[in-house]
Amino acid sequence: MTIQTIKTTPYQDQKPGTSGLRKRVTVYQQPNYVENYIQAIFDCLEGYQGQTLVIGGDGRYYNDVAIQKAIRLAAANGFGRVLVGQNGLLSTPAASHIIRHYKAFGGLVLSASHNPGGPEGDFGIKYNVGNGGPAPEKITDAVYARTKVIDSYKMVDAPDVALGEIGVQHSGDMIVEVLDPVTDYAALMETLFDFDLIRALFASGFRMTFDAMHAVTGPYAHRILEDMLGAPKGTVINGTPSPDFGNGHPDPNLVYCKPMHDLLMTPEGPDFGAASDGDGDRNLIIGKNRFVTPSDSLAILAANAALAPGYATGIAGIARSMPTSAAADRVAEKLGIEMHETPTGWKFFGNLLDAGRVTICGEESAGTGSNHVREKDGLWAVLLWLNIIASRRQSVDEIVREHWATYGRNYYTRHDYEEVDATIASQLVEDLRAQLPALPGKNFEDDLQVAYADDFTYHDPVDGSTSARQGIRIGFTDGSRVVLRLSGTGTVGATLRLYLERYEAADGRHDLDTQTALEPLIAFADQIAGIKSRTGRDEPSVIT
Repeated sequence: MTIQTIKTTPYQDQKPGTSGLRKRVTVYQQPNYVENYIQAIFDCLEGYQGQTLVIGGDGRYYNDVAIQKAIRLAAANGFGRVLVGQNGLLSTPAASHIIRHYKAFGGLVLSASHNPGGPEGDFGIKYNVGNGGPAPEKITDAVYARTKVIDSYKMVDAPDVALGEIGVQHSGDMIVEVLDPVTDYAALMETLFDFDLIRALFASGFRMTFDAMHAVTGPYAHRILEDMLGAPKGTVINGTPSPDFGNGHPDPNLVYCKPMHDLLMTPEGPDFGAASDGDGDRNLIIGKNRFVTPSDSLAILAANAALAPGYATGIAGIARSMPTSAAADRVAEKLGIEMHETPTGWKFFGNLLDAGRVTICGEESAGTGSNHVREKDGLWAVLLWLNIIASRRQSVDEIVREHWATYGRNYYTRHDYEEVDATIASQLVEDLRAQLPALPGKNFEDDLQVAYADDFTYHDPVDGSTSARQGIRIGFTDGSRVVLRLSGTGTVGATLRLYLERYEAADGRHDLDTQTALEPLIAFADQIAGIKSRTGRDEPSVIT
């Protein structure tokens, strides 16, 4: 085996965000850009000699090229074995499971999640540690520091691996095993859910549609929903992964899944609709005449988890990201279990899950999951919903309404302002931070009195670490809340996210239009932050 040490020049823009390093494909195509970043990751790790590394991605443009580079780098740096999905495919939750199942040292997940693909689209690389979850900040900070000074990388002189052929191959002296991307994940799902009960649901005439959005969950959904659970062929649509996601945007929200939403709002539509994103970790849930917000979905899944065999003994606790609505808090209170509020980013749930403090986690950005892996899991959420529907013998709308009648309703929305000038967005946030100390006790229109105003700081109860400046929170005496933060998942400019929430008690009115119910908070947010005037945007890019 010939190991080449290749001189390189560092790039200064390789700072990982919430979920790894995401950039335009054209940025990643620069000379040595991929090599520099992956070598920097390896340079910041210890004890991996002879160990197993998992590699896979969502099939987006440039995945195949980057995976071959990653394999050669891993071989040159001393890994003993690489496990890679057939054709380079692994959903993010499946990659997490394979890391855990095969006791791998860690893994490289090549994805930009819900961002667009294609030659002009986005690409990303994320390192996951041995528990299957995203690397903690102490590792990503070290990687960023290393990228700024790296001067060489190691690469074996070896031919490409035949990614389409399942079985054992070699890259230099390193074993490369190409795995079926679905088999291990599907076997895990069988241990968690009552597949017989769900089969009976489909046999009874229950109809659903699953939009895989030309992304990675297509093969998983075809195998599990249609082949194993007996859903009719054609239940899964857009099920063949495409490098440009069928020239679409693989984000499962009401903008990009509008045709499915509209179908579910008609008498002719199916009983249940669902979708997942580019790398398979997000979900969209729609019942006939009922869209379920991600925050409500988290709360309802947690409240009903014991109906699934994998959670029959109950759940230890719930964790949610700070911007996610407090609907799950009320479930935790009633169940008498722990409730944790963390910063955005699945890596913050890892310690809680590993310590057994929580079982189910969720983020308002359509991500829910449990302790079965250390990532959010779109198809897992769909299967738990199916298990609940089959067990309760109720429609999605009936389940949601009964939940509100028990716990009350958290009217909740997120307004995204995408590709805002980064300087303007950053200054807007800084100016709002400066106002926070003077806000508590102030009264605004519509009887809004500020109870607290802060920049969220998280103190990890497991390892004692602190994460500051995680998003601006303004809470009111009636329980309403406004949150504003900059997202770390975009690749151009800045994404400004505004979250608005108002609680209506169990005996209150639950049938208002969400945007109408939140109008006073929307007006307050624009008044205090000046979003419209400063960004030049009359309305958000996306409302969810």
